[in-house]
Amino acid sequence: MLSRRSFVGQAAGFGLALAGGKSLWAANHGSAADPTITIYMSPTCGCCAKWVDHVKAAGFKTVVHEDQDMDTVKENLGVPRDMRSCHTGQVEKYLIEGHVPAEDIKKLLVRKPKGAGLAAPGMPASSPGMAVPGEPHEPFDVLLFQRDGSTEVFAKH
Repeated sequence: MLSRRSFVGQAAGFGLALAGGKSLWAANHGSAADPTITIYMSPTCGCCAKWVDHVKAAGFKTVVHEDQDMDTVKENLGVPRDMRSCHTGQVEKYLIEGHVPAEDIKKLLVRKPKGAGLAAPGMPASSPGMAVPGEPHEPFDVLLFQRDGSTEVFAKH
């Protein structure tokens, strides 16, 4: 049986959580203001590590899983073959494939379009984690993709 002291303490904690503007779920599991990206990458990939730094600098929390067999990871997550790049992320219900700029991920989470995720197919030379200071910008597209592999341009850079 719950004692009066325990009940009062739990009720006060619940009230403080609500007064702080967060539900108990958000307080324990992150919120839209501080989304977490789960990232799967090869432990030997330097450009992937630079992209992780890029999304962290943009305010995302990260959980990184290093895996040598990225093809199996991508297959298990359902990343279409034509969209594949070096690393894969998951944020909310979306997949993030390759060197997608953090600003595009933020737009994705606000707009919430129907789709499986965003991809910067290949490894665009001017994308976050790939760009070399002083080198000329090479335009690239970020694609919104569906599980069946169909795509549309989400952003141009």
